Amino acid sequence: MQKSVLITGCSSGIGLESALELQRLGFRVFAACRKADDVARMNSLGLTGISLDLDKPESVDRAADEIIALSENRLYGIFNNAGYGVYGQLTTISRAQLEQQFSANFFGAHQLTMRLLAAMTPHGEGRIVMTSSVMGLISTPGRGAYAASKYALEAWSDALRMELRHSGIQVSLIEPGPIRTRFTENVNQTQQDKPVENPGIAARFTLGPEAVVEKVRHAFTSERPKMRYPVTLVTYAVNVLKRLLPGRLMDKILQG
Repeated sequence: MQKSVLITGCSSGIGLESALELQRLGFRVFAACRKADDVARMNSLGLTGISLDLDKPESVDRAADEIIALSENRLYGIFNNAGYGVYGQLTTISRAQLEQQFSANFFGAHQLTMRLLAAMTPHGEGRIVMTSSVMGLISTPGRGAYAASKYALEAWSDALRMELRHSGIQVSLIEPGPIRTRFTENVNQTQQDKPVENPGIAARFTLGPEAVVEKVRHAFTSERPKMRYPVTLVTYAVNVLKRLLPGRLMDKILQG
C-alpha cells in the first residue's frame, strides 16, 4: 500500500526538493503551500497540492480535514518544514511580531500535528520530521526571535518523541546551518537600515537543499531514523563547541 506523507512549505527549496524526492521513492506526497498559484503548481508536478497558511488556525483545520479525507484516515508521515524568520534586535520587535513568528514556526506545527496524529496512531507506524535550525542550538544578536521559535520546536519535538515512544511513530529533528534557499529573501527585517546578514565566511559552508533532502530521505525510510540530523559543517561545529567551551567564550565567538 502506498504511504502518504504531508510536507509543509513546498513552494521552493527544502520543501519542494523533499517532496519530489519522496515522490520518486514511491510516497504519495501532500504538498502544502500558502499561495494558490503554488498549490496549482504542486498538482502540475504530480504531487497533491494542499492550501495551508500556518498563521491561520482555521486554515490549519481545513488542511487537516482535507488530508485526513484524502489519505482515508491513514497518514504515514509529516514533515513540518514551513517557516520564516523575523530578524532584528529584540528591542525593535513588538509582541505582535513575536507572536507571528511563533505562530508560523511553532503554534501552527503543533496544531497541525495534533490534528493529524489521529490518522497516524491507529496504524502503529509513522514518522514526524521537523525542520529546526542551527539557531535551535544557539542564539545570536538580531536572531533572537527566530532562535526562540526554533528552541521551542526542539523542546517540543523531544517531548513528543518520548510521549510517542510506544506508538511506532518516530520523531526526528533536522538542524540545517546555511542552506541556499529563498529563506533569506523572505526574512522580515525589523531594522531596514541595519539588516541582519550572515557573515561573509558563512558562504564557504553553505550547501544546497539537496544536503537536507538526504537527511529527510533517511528520516522517512530508515528502520532506525536518528533523533537529530545536523546539516552543514556549521551545525556540527556548534554542537561540538557548545559541549567544550565555557558560555562566556561562546558568547564572544557568536557576537562576532
